[in-house]
Amino acid sequence: QVQLVESGGGLVRAGDSLRLSCVASGRTLGYAMGWFRQAPGKEREFLATISWIGGTAQYSDSVKGRFTISRDNAKNTVYLQIDTLKREDTAVYYCAANHGLTTRREAEYEYWGQGTQVTVST
Repeated sequence: QVQLVESGGGLVRAGDSLRLSCVASGRTLGYAMGWFRQAPGKEREFLATISWIGGTAQYSDSVKGRFTISRDNAKNTVYLQIDTLKREDTAVYYCAANHGLTTRREAEYEYWGQGTQVTVST
């Protein structure tokens, strides 16, 4: 079992930067991690994923260049740095864990956090 808790969301202004954190507990060894988001009225979308070792990261084309995923296994924490926030980044952001390779497929993630709300004002 893996438990995930996201934090770092809040009300921010367009153009600001934000770093989200996801702390994992339980049997976390070997898990690839991913970040997703769900905006009001929309389906949940993939943002980024990172391998257990941290050497492999993939991004959605829609966020590549503005979002950076990283992890610190000593702290059991994965991060999502968001730069130059836009109003359309308003969403609930989720982290997820997959015991295997990095993947963009939501269905392949076994564990999910409760999400953290990010609201971007203009």
